[in-house]
Amino acid sequence: MLRLPGQIARKIQRILKQARVARLATVDPKKRPHVVPVCFALVGKALYSAVDQKPKRVAPERLVRLQNIRAVSRVALLIDQYDEDWNQLWYVLIRGKANLLSNSSRQERGLAIRRLRAKYPQYTPQMLADNAAIIRIIPDRITSWGNI
Repeated sequence: MLRLPGQIARKIQRILKQARVARLATVDPKKRPHVVPVCFALVGKALYSAVDQKPKRVAPERLVRLQNIRAVSRVALLIDQYDEDWNQLWYVLIRGKANLLSNSSRQERGLAIRRLRAKYPQYTPQMLADNAAIIRIIPDRITSWGNI
C-alpha cells in the first residue's frame, strides 16, 4: 500500500500510535547510512522523536543522527512487527524530510514533548527535558506491507 503526502490511512495511524519503537535511517553528506532505534509519536501529519537523557557516547548535539539531519534532511523511519507466524508480519516504511525544531518553536515543541510523554511513561521530565532536541519528520511517502 502506498500513501501520498498528507494521506495517512487510519490503519497506519493506529499502528503508529501503538508501536513502541522505530528505526530511524539517516545519511551523511557522503551518502553513508546510519540507523538507530527511536521512540516516536504521531501528531497530526508529522512524527516526532526526541533526544532523551539516556546515557550517550557523545554529547547530544554531536549525535550522528542530528548531524546527518542537519546536512541531509531526507530520512526513513521503519516500524515493523516480526512474528514466528509469518502471516502476522508487517511493516510501515515512512520516507520524508526531517528537521530539528528550534527553541523558538515553543508551541510545537511543547506539543511534541507532551505526546511523547503520554506515549512513553519513562519520559518523565528528568528523562525527557523540556529543552531536548526534537526531530520532526514530515512524510512524503508511506509504504506498508503485511498483516495491517
